[in-house]
Amino acid sequence: MRAIFLHPQKLCAVALLLTLISCTKQNREIIISPNAESNENVTSARPPKQVKFTTYTIRSGQHYCDQNTWKSVSVREMNFAVKFDNSAIYQTTLPDNQYDINKLWGFSEGFDHQYNSARIGWGWSDGALRLYAYSYNRGVRQSQEISIVPIGSEINCSIKLSGSTYLFTVNGVTVTQPRGTSNSTASGYQLYPYFGGDETAPHTITILLRSL
Repeated sequence: MRAIFLHPQKLCAVALLLTLISCTKQNREIIISPNAESNENVTSARPPKQVKFTTYTIRSGQHYCDQNTWKSVSVREMNFAVKFDNSAIYQTTLPDNQYDINKLWGFSEGFDHQYNSARIGWGWSDGALRLYAYSYNRGVRQSQEISIVPIGSEINCSIKLSGSTYLFTVNGVTVTQPRGTSNSTASGYQLYPYFGGDETAPHTITILLRSL
């Protein structure tokens, strides 16, 4: 085999090139490895996606909210969260109307919600925001206070069917009301935020809602 001889300057250049390649590989290992581990940690710690609140607005002088489109529903249980702001504090023109129950969220059973239906109601009276069970049982209106709730907090609510009974729950407090039917499923339409009672909203009211 024929021997290959390199000039000393060329030998120095080759040695320098090999040193640079070795350092570059080491630097790549130092930089890439921590980044890959960091990205894995960020991905695993990412919180689950949450459904956003929808804002429902009842304008001054109105009963109905701005989003009030007809929507069919078929449910055994309706779960939702609500947030009220300071617009839930109001004064009615007639003092007796202060105790009227406004409507928050619920469903009809059939095509007449004043015959069979279930809703959570709300109202501001005696310096507090109050939520109610509110239903119609074969045309007979029923209401019962469930709980006083804080303004600005997220409040969890549900309406559940249990044979011929409605179960209304607000932040873990449950009351019951008789139901006009015993079907396993309530089939009807969505009932939205509504002010009144006899009077319309004295000012613009905003309510945040989301399904659970």
